[in-house]
Amino acid sequence: MTDRTMILGMHLGTGYGSQGMSWRAPGVDPANYTDIDAQVRYARAAERGKFAFLFLPDNLAMTRGIDREVPQATLDPMLSLAVIAHATERIGFVATGSTTFNEPYNIARQFKALDVMSHGRAGWNAVTTSDPSAAANFGRTIAERPERYGRAHETLQIVQALWGSWQEDAWVKDPDTGVFVDTDKVRPVNLQGTHVASRGPLPIPPSEQGQPVIFSAGGGEYGLTIAGRYASGVIGAAFTVDDARAQRDAAREAARQAGRNPDEIKYFAGVMPALGTSVRDALNRRIALNEDSFPSRVPYLGAMLGLSLDAGRLDEPLTRAQLAAAQASPFDPRAAHALKVAHQGWTVREILAHGVIDYHPTPVGSAADVADHLQEWFEAGAVDGFWVSPDVNETDIDTFVDEVIPLLQDRGLYPRDYDGTTLREHLGVPYQYGIDPRTA
Repeated sequence: MTDRTMILGMHLGTGYGSQGMSWRAPGVDPANYTDIDAQVRYARAAERGKFAFLFLPDNLAMTRGIDREVPQATLDPMLSLAVIAHATERIGFVATGSTTFNEPYNIARQFKALDVMSHGRAGWNAVTTSDPSAAANFGRTIAERPERYGRAHETLQIVQALWGSWQEDAWVKDPDTGVFVDTDKVRPVNLQGTHVASRGPLPIPPSEQGQPVIFSAGGGEYGLTIAGRYASGVIGAAFTVDDARAQRDAAREAARQAGRNPDEIKYFAGVMPALGTSVRDALNRRIALNEDSFPSRVPYLGAMLGLSLDAGRLDEPLTRAQLAAAQASPFDPRAAHALKVAHQGWTVREILAHGVIDYHPTPVGSAADVADHLQEWFEAGAVDGFWVSPDVNETDIDTFVDEVIPLLQDRGLYPRDYDGTTLREHLGVPYQYGIDPRTA
C-alpha cells in the first residue's frame, strides 16, 4: 500500500475511440460523431470508474484523413461538456482552449460558467496554436513562438484576474435587505498587455473550488514556463519511464522556480491500452479494427527501423538479416520499442497492431497486463497518473472500468471512491481564486 494514489483521466476526443477506424467497430453507431447521448454514456462509465476527469482536446481546423478516419475532436468541447456536466455528478472536465485564437474574456467567461454550473469540476487546458490551417480559419497567420507564448502568458494572467474579479463574498442575494450583489466587491481588472487586454469585471461568482483548474500540454522551455507558473496538471506524451520521469521532474522544477510547491502540479502521461483476454486476443481485435490502414503504415515502420519493408509481406516476421540490420531511429522515441517488438518474432502486421506508431504507449493484453504497465510507471515516480485513450469507447471504457480499475484498487494504487466533489479535490491541488500571488 502506498500513500500516493494514481489519478486517471479519460480521453473523450470523439464519439468513437482513439483508433481512426473505431467508427467501424462492431456495436458502434457510425453516427456517434454528432450523438451527445453517446458522449454522456461514456462519461458516466468513466465516472463509475472514479476517473478524476474527462479530457477533451480541440482542433480549430478540419483534421486530415476524414475520408476514412474519424476526426480527433468533438464538435465543440465546451458545449459537449455543458451537457455532460448536467448528466454527471462527480467527474471533472478538462477542455482545451487556445490562447492564440481566443480573447481572455471569452475564455474566462466560458470556463468559469462551466465551473459554476458543474459545482467546481472544470479545468482549462491552456495551449498555444501552431497549425496554419487553424490560423487561416481566423484570417490570420501563425506568429513566431516567442509572440505566441507572450500572448499566452498575458491571456492566462488576465483570465485568472477576471475569475477573481467577483469577490468570494460579493454575491449577497439577501431578500430581507434587498441586496443581490455587493457591487463594492465586484471590481474591474483593467489589464493591458502587448497582445491582449480586458477591463472586466466578469459577472460570475466563485464555484465550490474557487475557479477552474489550469492544465498545460506544452513541452520544452516555453511550455514549462506556462506549466510552472500556472498549471496544476500537465498533459504529457512520453514513451519510456525515463522520459516520463524527466518530463515530470522538469514540470515540478518549473513550479519550484515559480515559487510554488512542486506537489501542486500533477503530471499525466498518455496511454492507449489494447485490451483483450490475452495478448493474442488484443492483437486480433486491433488487427480487425485497423485492417485497411496497415499497408500505408509499413513505410513508416521501416523508417523507424532503418529498413525498406514490403507492404506485401505483412504476415511475415522480419528476417534474420533484417533484424541484424535494423536500428532504432534516434529521431523517433517510439523506435526502440518497435525494434524490441520486432525481435519477439511477431509479423509486420502484428508489430503494427502493438501500437508501435501510436501517439502514446500501448500496453497490449489482458487487464492485468495493462494494470502492470500503469503500476510500473507510477511506482517508478514517472507519473502522477495517466490520461487513457481507449481503442473503442463503446466497449473499452466499460472493460477498463470493470477489469483494470479493480486490479489497481486491490493493489492499493487507486481510490475506491471520490474523496471530494471538485476537480481540485480529485487532483489533490489547493484552492485558488484569482491570480496566484506567488507568481503574479
